[in-house]
Amino acid sequence: MAEIANSRLLKKTGVLKKDACVVIVRTEWNAATVDELEKGCVKKLSASGVRKVDVVVVPGAFEIPFAIRTYWDKKRNSKNKPDAFIALGCVLRGDTPHFDYVCKAVTDGVVQLNMTLPVPTIFGVLTVDNQLQADERIGGKHGHKGEEAAATALKMISFSRGLKK
Repeated sequence: MAEIANSRLLKKTGVLKKDACVVIVRTEWNAATVDELEKGCVKKLSASGVRKVDVVVVPGAFEIPFAIRTYWDKKRNSKNKPDAFIALGCVLRGDTPHFDYVCKAVTDGVVQLNMTLPVPTIFGVLTVDNQLQADERIGGKHGHKGEEAAATALKMISFSRGLKK
């Protein structure tokens, strides 16, 4: 589980810059689960001193990479350019191969963004077989994946900042 308290990254690079901008791109699909991911994510970012959190809503997980790329292209030269993106969604396995296609597309899209954008994109998309597994990942026995995504974003912002020194 990604945590802040014992992070060697944060000890090495220092405290997160307070003017960091984090953009959460979340889905409408499976809203009850994704709402909880978002709440945990925002809570962790706020507790860590992040002052600028934008939330962008897209229909489904497939659309996440496009939204992140478009947001970056529109904001990269502004004073509020993002320091990190967090992709949040929940893809539940159904009776058709659609699950596999959507999971692969969003995963490949986030990988491509991490290879081409100068800021990190954090993968906070649940890919689960059923609602019980989703519930276990929004505060259940598997932790809170929204909070973990926020912690990972904070660490990656600090990592990037440390490289610029």
